[in-house]
Amino acid sequence: MRNIYIILVLLLSAGVVYAQKNQQFRLNSPDNKIQVTVDAAGQLQWSVQHGQQQVIAPSSIAMRLEGGQTLGENVKVASSKPESVNTTIKALNYKKDVIEDRYNQLTLNFRGDYGVIFRAYNDGVAYRFFTKKRKPITVASEVAEFNFPQDHMIYIPYANDPHVGDMYQISFENIYNHIRLSEINKDTLAFAPVLVELPNGIKAAITEADLESYPGMFLKAGGKDFSLTGDFAPYPVEEKQGGHNNLQSYVMKRAPYIAKTEGSRSFPWRVLIVSEEDKDLLNNDMIYKLASPSRIKDASWVEPGKVAWDWWNDWNISGVDFRAGINTDTYKYYIDFAAANNIENVLLDEGWATSEDIMKIVPEINLQEIIDYAKQKNVGIWLWGGWLPLSKKTDEALSTYSKMGVKGFKVDFMDRDDQKMVDFYYNLAQKAAEYKLMIDYHGAYKPTGLQRTYPNVVNFEGVHGLEQAKWSNPDFPLYDSTIPFIRMLAGPMDYTPGAMNNANKHNFRAIHSTPMSQGTRAHQLALYVMYEAPFNMLADNPTSYQREQESTRFIASVPTTFDETVALEGKVSEYAAIARRKGDTWYVGAITNWDGHDVDIAFSFLPEGAYEAEIFKDGINADREGSDYVREVVKVSSKDQLKAEMAPGGGWAARIYPVK
Repeated sequence: MRNIYIILVLLLSAGVVYAQKNQQFRLNSPDNKIQVTVDAAGQLQWSVQHGQQQVIAPSSIAMRLEGGQTLGENVKVASSKPESVNTTIKALNYKKDVIEDRYNQLTLNFRGDYGVIFRAYNDGVAYRFFTKKRKPITVASEVAEFNFPQDHMIYIPYANDPHVGDMYQISFENIYNHIRLSEINKDTLAFAPVLVELPNGIKAAITEADLESYPGMFLKAGGKDFSLTGDFAPYPVEEKQGGHNNLQSYVMKRAPYIAKTEGSRSFPWRVLIVSEEDKDLLNNDMIYKLASPSRIKDASWVEPGKVAWDWWNDWNISGVDFRAGINTDTYKYYIDFAAANNIENVLLDEGWATSEDIMKIVPEINLQEIIDYAKQKNVGIWLWGGWLPLSKKTDEALSTYSKMGVKGFKVDFMDRDDQKMVDFYYNLAQKAAEYKLMIDYHGAYKPTGLQRTYPNVVNFEGVHGLEQAKWSNPDFPLYDSTIPFIRMLAGPMDYTPGAMNNANKHNFRAIHSTPMSQGTRAHQLALYVMYEAPFNMLADNPTSYQREQESTRFIASVPTTFDETVALEGKVSEYAAIARRKGDTWYVGAITNWDGHDVDIAFSFLPEGAYEAEIFKDGINADREGSDYVREVVKVSSKDQLKAEMAPGGGWAARIYPVK
């Protein structure tokens, strides 16, 4: 989509004032609540104020190049350019159709052929380096400091379990530690986004956007008190095949630099999202706004939707006259289920091809027969692939399987975000678009806006999703009630909800072949509304869904992209409630942690008129038997309010439609 900017260059009314003598610049958000101060006298530093509350204390910005130049040190301002932008972005396959894009911007050009751009939005700030050099450059390191004025609490996910001892090779999946800044483990990396709690209810999230041909930003304890600083994976120079089913490429040696790149380019945005109320974090657009516009001229063929998935439920269908498993008959059964329940796609996960050669289909699978059978029933077929086998035969695989009628690929086990892997994401997205194929990045780092640049990329993992219930016992309701405020800031999440076997805290067990969820059935249903996922899976097996047709019909009715989103209520790690609209139908989802919570759902987001609400709520015994729920249909209007009474680990979900 082409974004048309209306730029008014205003020296003072753009929210920028500066004192030339000491080279200090100030940039205000359009509503004047946020102020960025840039000190360009010597060492480049920035700080951020929200009203009377200091958010970021003076923090250094620098980038060291091979050859001796350090951008951001001994700076000499050559020119400055303030701007104001007030326009809209037409979003595609997103949580809303139209995004307001309003900000004030300051561009500082420095001697030495480089500069920094600062932007101030009403909900946060961002900055990025740019260079204007004629020859390619090598980036040795980058300084991205986030110094806080006090020992605030932070929600931080550590980068645990590194592969082959390399701390930069992780799955980007972990629960959050809720600790003080001073308590951050000094020798451990964390991955973004992280969320810092400030006084007066202010929250500040740190992440990045428009990551391209550059390593992603980890975070670690800084050298100052109450400080975080960026850390970036050095470039891989020696790799070894290994890992799960020999599908991965492990970095055995890294270079003394983080990126080799073009000399004239813009670098990733360093992003600070600021909220006055927790619920504001549920409906934030900064990453999408900062991402590069679409590079696909016509993306009308991109059709995300829901998908019947095989792996989580271990192909455990029953009541059939064939052996269930990775075979043609089983996938025809999945297709029949999808077609009967208006599920748009079926995914063939790991096992349909040999582990190391994506072009060698196992004898039990007649892929063309499966694709043709699905096409007759208006169901799309997706294929799973390890990134390494796919990278070895990219053009052959994309060409062959697109001609056969495949709709897209779920690509897995990248588990890195160094420059080489980031390049893989972009290259695959571009090539897949040429073949009109969609991509779901599993085993992935957090999204940074690639889904806007290449709209055929329809989801990302980088989340401690429901698959973890097969082998571990974390506090899922706590995590589920935390990620909408933190991880979802970065973009969509391939969490894979939909469990029909629902357990309370005491009877949950991690069982690999017949898994269950923590929390209630209504909690699982609400996740389809709560979590952003243009490509959204049904984790359980068709036999279970056929036994639970009320729940299945509701899941099938929930779209995966929306025209409008309204954040209703929420408190980080406790509860969240959100409303989303598609056409003239609204969907509401609310979830809570193990403490349970009641939320007043005000229907003021509805236009005038009469509506019916199909509601799924926790049953009276849901705290004992998680699958206990009540379905009811009630009449509502914009003047009404209902209390969503959620059991421990509970939820509340509704579809609201006009009465004709």
